[in-house]
Amino acid sequence: MIRYIIKRLLYLIPVILCVSFLIFALMDLTPGTVVDSMIPSDATPEMVEEIYAQYDLDKPMVYRYAKYMLQFVQGDLGKSDISGENILRMYLDRLPNTLLLAVSSLFVAAVLAIPMGIRAARHAGTLTDNLTTVATLVGMSMPSFWLGLLLLFLFSFKLRLFPASGNDGFLSYILPAVCNGLTMMAGTTRQTRAAMLEILHADFLRTARSKGVPEKRVIWKHALGNAMIPILTTLGSNLSSSLAGSVVIESVFAWPGVGRLTAEAIMSRDVKLACGAVIMTTILYVIMQLIVDLAYAFVDPRIKARYIRTRKTRRKAA
Repeated sequence: MIRYIIKRLLYLIPVILCVSFLIFALMDLTPGTVVDSMIPSDATPEMVEEIYAQYDLDKPMVYRYAKYMLQFVQGDLGKSDISGENILRMYLDRLPNTLLLAVSSLFVAAVLAIPMGIRAARHAGTLTDNLTTVATLVGMSMPSFWLGLLLLFLFSFKLRLFPASGNDGFLSYILPAVCNGLTMMAGTTRQTRAAMLEILHADFLRTARSKGVPEKRVIWKHALGNAMIPILTTLGSNLSSSLAGSVVIESVFAWPGVGRLTAEAIMSRDVKLACGAVIMTTILYVIMQLIVDLAYAFVDPRIKARYIRTRKTRRKAA
């Protein structure tokens, strides 16, 4: 397992190189630069050239990329071209807000999706199943920004129950978490239903029922335990995407998270900040996916046994 972890972490190197180069190239192709708002209206050509030289904009994009990556290898993400603040500090200041939003959204999605998926699978083909299917289709089809605007209109502007934006306490978390959680819930419910349908009529469940095991225990322990791998995959992917920063959700609710920081950097043409935020987000995403893969061994004993068997085989071969 340790060799597998090291191998997955080494995959970060080409991923970071590709992602960082793409963000540099795309922002270089985008009209406008970070210095456009800094140049005075009465600036002479010499002043313009001096400002461009200060930010290396008179040099090719490849040179600026190589210079930035050389700093990154030394552990320095650089400073923002707009504010002059340390990029790593800016990212870490926003990360707790994104983490809290992602975890609370995952909780909302899991609490709603797993029971709904199980109930739909147990009553397959009935009205309950059909209503669940329609609800999940609506949830998957509705854009998250539209759902966020509906929640804001109803609960903030009409009922005035929750704040409309910002992070001013516990109530500020509810609407963004519910919006993001409902978006996650739709896909997770469908995955839970599909996974449970394959398990509910298995022989080992009929054996458990014939031995007098209560139905709730059969469903929630034996059936759900064997169907947990695809459910965990869906929840892990949703959590990874949320940890990467949900740009749409954070923009709609003016949430001070990583996604909004990245969007602001791109809009202001702050290449260093955008690239630094994307690199940190990539690292976080890959690590989260690795944790999900390792969690399979705790959910499914067969995967854990495979790791142990592989390790014993290598020891015998040595």
